[in-house]
Amino acid sequence: RPPGRLKDKKDKKDKDKVQVKVRDCPRVPAQPPPDPALLEMLRRFDLSWEYGPCTGITRLQRWERAQELGLSPPGPIRDALLEHRDNPDVTYRWVWDGWAW
Repeated sequence: RPPGRLKDKKDKKDKDKVQVKVRDCPRVPAQPPPDPALLEMLRRFDLSWEYGPCTGITRLQRWERAQELGLSPPGPIRDALLEHRDNPDVTYRWVWDGWAW
C-alpha cells in the first residue's frame, strides 16, 4: 500500500479516537514571556562556570549548591527564581541549537 494510506476503516476509527483524546486533554495555561532583561541575567548566571555545572538541575538548585559551597552566587538571581518558580522559562536553563541560554 502507498505511504500514508490507512489499512482499513478500523484503523481510521482508532486514529479518530486518539485525536479526540488529544483534543480533550486539559492544557496548562500559557505563562507570560519573562522580561528579556531577566532572561539575560539568568543566561549570564548559566554561563558563569564559577558556580559549577548546570546540567541536570534547576537554576535554583544550582544557586543553592553554590551558596552551600561558599561561592556567593548573586542574590537577585535567587529572588527572581523564587518569584517566577512556576515559569519553566525561568526555572530551567534553555538549550537551543546546542547553545545554552
